[in-house]
Amino acid sequence: MKLMQKFFLYLGLCLFAAGALAAAPGETPETAPAGVKLVDAKAVQDLQAKGAIIVDTRKAAEFGEGSIKGAISVPYDPEKSVKDVNFDATQDKFDMSKLADKNANIVVFCNAGSCWKSYKAAVVLAKNGYKNVNWYRNGYPDWKARKLPIE
Repeated sequence: MKLMQKFFLYLGLCLFAAGALAAAPGETPETAPAGVKLVDAKAVQDLQAKGAIIVDTRKAAEFGEGSIKGAISVPYDPEKSVKDVNFDATQDKFDMSKLADKNANIVVFCNAGSCWKSYKAAVVLAKNGYKNVNWYRNGYPDWKARKLPIE
């Protein structure tokens, strides 16, 4: 194989691998935004046991239908900005007044990878000086599927 053919084959494989690691179209990124830690259900349980504030960013009506036991409702609503990492938070509403302690451990979640509310809330919190922001990307559907405590 000629050197140029090998180069293009290698380049194609690299691009394929990068695409395989990226989130599906419309999905939130698989990595946490700057200043935020990505957590799974076990980590959420551990953080909650240590007094973390668990924040359901879904609409109030969704929260009313069921949520992680002990979570508080702080809807990221209305969400008018694009569902993209470069969203404009000024188009949206997220009331941080229920989260006065910027040093508290905070876990935000919504309806898994296709739901941008918790991702955006995590970004907004980190940009506003909150020090211990955790993002539970898999969210309520994962929690419920694991038969963890809900209310």
